[in-house]
Amino acid sequence: MNLSIVRSIRRCLAAAGLTAVWLAPAPSAPAAEAPAATPLQEEFLRWKFGLFLHFNVATFNNQEWANGHEDPATFAPSRLDCGQWADAARAAGMKYAVLTVKHTGGWCLWDSRHTAHDATAFRNFKDGKGDVVREFVDAFRARGLKVGLYYCMPGTYTGKYGNTLPEGKPDLHGLPPEAEGDFTGFIRKQFTELLTDYGPIDLLWIDQWGNKYTGKDWLAIKDHAKARQPDCIVLANNAHDFRQTDILGFELPIFRGKTLAEVLPATNTAPTEVCDKLGPGWFWSDRRDESKLMPAEEAVARLRLSNERRANYLLNVPPDNTGRLPEASVLRLQEIGRLLGVAGAKP
Repeated sequence: MNLSIVRSIRRCLAAAGLTAVWLAPAPSAPAAEAPAATPLQEEFLRWKFGLFLHFNVATFNNQEWANGHEDPATFAPSRLDCGQWADAARAAGMKYAVLTVKHTGGWCLWDSRHTAHDATAFRNFKDGKGDVVREFVDAFRARGLKVGLYYCMPGTYTGKYGNTLPEGKPDLHGLPPEAEGDFTGFIRKQFTELLTDYGPIDLLWIDQWGNKYTGKDWLAIKDHAKARQPDCIVLANNAHDFRQTDILGFELPIFRGKTLAEVLPATNTAPTEVCDKLGPGWFWSDRRDESKLMPAEEAVARLRLSNERRANYLLNVPPDNTGRLPEASVLRLQEIGRLLGVAGAKP
């Protein structure tokens, strides 16, 4: 959402004595006096650099926001290779990765016991018997990398990025159809699956945590996740209050016109993460020039500035519709690794 619009809406609501926690936050700095960091937060800061992987049904439909009415048969990566993703991350000097296991379309990249809106519907991917979450966590753990799972909370994800709700179809609000009537209960059940069936999860990365549908339940949902894996860091995107998140989050692309140095002040002492994009979009699309990537020197400068200011840098590099990172992206990550002096980086 455009931040000027956000501010206008917030002013109107404030005048009426109302709040809108579901809106993207206006730019703000971390609290001047951050509480003493916990051992878990200090461990997170040692990761420094991470790979963000936007990969889901949207990848195969030229969308940034899927709406859940896409044909699941379109999900058909012919060469899915999570090992290639992990190797590229290591070459860049990254220590962790976050995969979009459920984005705005509600499509789940695993076989969920609570919906058919999941990997079992992907009949053109391993005959509906695939599990991208399993392949992801296994590949990254095998290479000594931390694993994070992205989960998008409910919202209205239509009418933007060319995403029009099909005539006569209901708004699924970013969740599988089975969630209707009890969004919070459904989310809790899926969190139980993800935090039970895949071993230790290092990071649970939550988008739209303060939405108007389940925002009031966010702290209870967060506690539910922590009860299952106390050592799993829960990061609420763009949350700037440690009651809501273990790590402060800044989604750099929404701060249009502001540099990283302006968004993340030099006085920051709070454990923080900045997420950013290497290329033009969060998801890969054949309608964009995906070779237009951030220069390696700029990525390294942003990483170093983030680390100097107590923040990790999570860089999005989306796989294409074959299930692999595009060659141009792999080469750029290798270039970043060389600039960082990563041991074994290709010359």
